Amino acid sequence: MNVTFRQIKVFQAVARSMSYTEAAKKLHLSQPAVSMQVKQLEENIGLPLFEQMGKKIYMTDAGNEFYVYAQEITRLLDEADAVFEEMKGVHGGKLTVSVATTANYFATRLLANFAKQHEGITISLDVTNREVLLKRITQNETDMVIMGRPPEDMELETEVFMDNPLVVIAPPDHPLVKEKEIPFKRMQQETFVVREQGSGTRIAMERFFAEEGVRLTTGMEMTSNEAIKQAVEAGLGLGIVSIHTLELELETNHIKVLDVEMFPIMRHWYVVYRKGKRLSPVAQAFREFVLEEGPNLMIAGR
Repeated sequence: MNVTFRQIKVFQAVARSMSYTEAAKKLHLSQPAVSMQVKQLEENIGLPLFEQMGKKIYMTDAGNEFYVYAQEITRLLDEADAVFEEMKGVHGGKLTVSVATTANYFATRLLANFAKQHEGITISLDVTNREVLLKRITQNETDMVIMGRPPEDMELETEVFMDNPLVVIAPPDHPLVKEKEIPFKRMQQETFVVREQGSGTRIAMERFFAEEGVRLTTGMEMTSNEAIKQAVEAGLGLGIVSIHTLELELETNHIKVLDVEMFPIMRHWYVVYRKGKRLSPVAQAFREFVLEEGPNLMIAGR
């Protein structure tokens, strides 16, 4: 089987997006060039890897099998690259970090400080939701992830580096703003603007309410913390967000944190990567930087 690595990379891009057009955009190639690489790969293997039904394409059984091998080939090459980079030391190389949308409020500051200490490295930052973060780890598409509570059913290396308090927020004119030690059960009388299903913050708040036997009334669902803060500010309901997302709003008095009994909900931020993954010198240096300097940087930045 005469297969090139270029064909493998093109195949992986098409398999992930299930679109020749999207794959072409990500690879900075023309769509005909992508189609040609896939066709040549199929000819080399002797089996179709994709099939088209209407306007959509799907992977065949052979495509699914080849995808497993393609991922392993890529992983081995990445591991070889890491070994050679280790021989060179932390003077260059590339760091790929994926972070939860909530963590982006401090992740850029972390990366900026790290880059100042390691000139010559290239950093790629991907900000996305929890579902995609886990996909990135599973498919070995990132060096490491910064996220909230990692799942327990995945083979992961996880290390806590900072507290992540979740607080209840309200517009400045809300009647509860002036109250102290608001009973938690009082929250049953309020409507909450919440993150989408599957969000780490949504999972944490629903679990907390359920454990305490308090009914959670949800109104609008939002796909970002910015949208939640804007909705709360507009008076559409209360919200529960990480304190790390509120620096600007608290300074400008656009949002208030309520003094609710049993709050904040104390979560943590984790640095996460695949168990058994051999970190490059740059990735290992970043891991150590986050664990040792991360909390101090956050305090200084707040």
